[in-house]
Amino acid sequence: MIVQDAINHIEALSPLAYAEDFDNVGLIIGDKNTKLTGILVTLDSLESVVNEAIETNCNLIVSFHPIIFKGLKKLTGKTYVERVVMKALKNDIAIYAMHTALDNSMLGVNNMICEKLGLNNRKILIPQPQTIKKLITYVPKKDAETLRTALFEAGAGNIGNYSNCSFNVDGIGTYQGNEDSNPTIGKKGETHQESETQISVTFPKHAESKILQTLFKTHSYEEVAYEVTTLENTNQNIGMGMIGELENSMPETAFLSFLKENMKTDCIRHSKLRDKNIKKVAVLGGSGSFAIASAKAAKADIFITADLKYHDFFTAENQIVLADIGHYESEQFTKNLLVAYLTKKITNFAIVLSKTNTNPVKYF
Repeated sequence: MIVQDAINHIEALSPLAYAEDFDNVGLIIGDKNTKLTGILVTLDSLESVVNEAIETNCNLIVSFHPIIFKGLKKLTGKTYVERVVMKALKNDIAIYAMHTALDNSMLGVNNMICEKLGLNNRKILIPQPQTIKKLITYVPKKDAETLRTALFEAGAGNIGNYSNCSFNVDGIGTYQGNEDSNPTIGKKGETHQESETQISVTFPKHAESKILQTLFKTHSYEEVAYEVTTLENTNQNIGMGMIGELENSMPETAFLSFLKENMKTDCIRHSKLRDKNIKKVAVLGGSGSFAIASAKAAKADIFITADLKYHDFFTAENQIVLADIGHYESEQFTKNLLVAYLTKKITNFAIVLSKTNTNPVKYF
């Protein structure tokens, strides 16, 4: 295996197409064609983590957070970022970061928090817009079934719990090829009429390249007529945060104790309690103040996130309890998720869970 083989598995879980625009995700350091010796999974790429990769013979670090977020102008070893980059390059270690690509995955960071809290009926809190696309194409009626099947196999035609979804309209297509044409049906220079089927299918935006490659490869015409549009439909499988429900409601103080124990945090900062039971729970790993309004609109009893500022707590307005459990604490189980996933996908290489605690925040 090479590094790219591991990347293919990672991006099947969290396609980079769904990362936020401000983010720096993907292969940050290293050559994708390097032969793989082992994978070390971590939350952050620090010098100590690179040392751990060297000790465990892992030449690929899969990190949740990107070590390079802003542009580097120098590599002198003055900052911790520069030292990590230099050490990784010196030891031929590649570093791959997932960050908001995994944040926006239905099976990513927030789903892991829901697992730890035993939440049912999980839904995306803030669906990412413009992630669904639609393909319309026209094919000879006799070839329609072959093309539909190929498009389905490439990832098109999935809507919620249904697959192989399409809409088809039969009609007459016309065309006339010029002197340079080589029509598969009809003769150049002559207007031809053909019984055609218009096929419409939707697909996730990260699959566009594969869908179009399949279309061109499978279609019987020399020139393929097609349209791709981006839909405004809500995608319930891609987006930030999640909301779910406890099996049984709990008093607020009891839930906070439960939260503290299950998320293994030393401190929970929270807004004023409302003296109401907790049943509906919204979560967003990492810095989530931007989602407070969405959690309130979803009628959550509590919103669990991190990095809330002083004035953020005022926005609870006795409509919700805001709970800040710490940035690292909200994302710490992400590396367990990745190890479990990669171990199932890659059985002939060591997938190592980093033992390094990279939390920079300490409590006295």
